[in-house]
Amino acid sequence: MRFLVRDRILGIGDDYWIEDEQGNKVFLVDGKAMRLRDTFELKDTHGRILIDIHQKMFALRDTMVIERAGEVLAKIRRKRLSLLRNHYRVTLVDGTELDVSGKILDREFAVEYDGELLAVISRRWLSVVETYGVDVVREDADPALLIAVAVCVIHLAEKERDED
Repeated sequence: MRFLVRDRILGIGDDYWIEDEQGNKVFLVDGKAMRLRDTFELKDTHGRILIDIHQKMFALRDTMVIERAGEVLAKIRRKRLSLLRNHYRVTLVDGTELDVSGKILDREFAVEYDGELLAVISRRWLSVVETYGVDVVREDADPALLIAVAVCVIHLAEKERDED
């Protein structure tokens, strides 16, 4: 399953549709402006909130939190001891860890679980400017969660770049 994400998605206060390969609207990313912390909601086509994404307050290092139905689903932060700047760890509530690595700012990276590829994020397949694809490789993977992970790591990487 491949989804097309507009790169401007990370603008706080902006709303953008994520489409499937056929151009059908699948998810709406609702950027919440005027909040104390960076906040996004991933909604279905009926406006129901599937995923809530926000920056964790008072964390020693930047952390994004993904929630579903008010319950924490995952926390994302840059990998602590990584020599690679573009390496993030996603810790799911059950203790499972996903690894995100690659060229985050270039929109060329992968999400893996225990060495198994779950999703590939890339601009290579697309001719649409300012768009990247999220290709969910495993059929049993949660597309909304993987899209939320992509949004989070890109947001964290851009924020870190802007602080340098």
